[in-house]
Amino acid sequence: MRLCALTFLSFAVAAPLPAAAEGFSQISDEKTFVSLVDGRKLTRFGIQLDVTDDGQIKGRAFGRNVTGAWDWRSGYFCRNIYWGDYEIGANCQAVQVKNQTLRFISDQGTGDFADLRLQ
Repeated sequence: MRLCALTFLSFAVAAPLPAAAEGFSQISDEKTFVSLVDGRKLTRFGIQLDVTDDGQIKGRAFGRNVTGAWDWRSGYFCRNIYWGDYEIGANCQAVQVKNQTLRFISDQGTGDFADLRLQ
């Protein structure tokens, strides 16, 4: 369970990114990103997170508190988060949107991805 939670919380799951990105559109600026997440929760099985406009990340995942901080750097969502006392670490991620789903792609868009639903 711990490994599963860490994988999801790192916003990267073992899934290759298809070339066409399945109809997702790139978010390239902080203003657009904030307009999508402001006042909404990011959810996925076992995970519920608030990403606030003042740079905070908070919520719960698999029964533990999630805390952290984020900022927008050169077109990427850069975050550092904790799952309970465990530091998951920093990563800058590309963000894409399709309908009510945000896709976070690790390692500045070159790594694995995780889709989180806006609610």
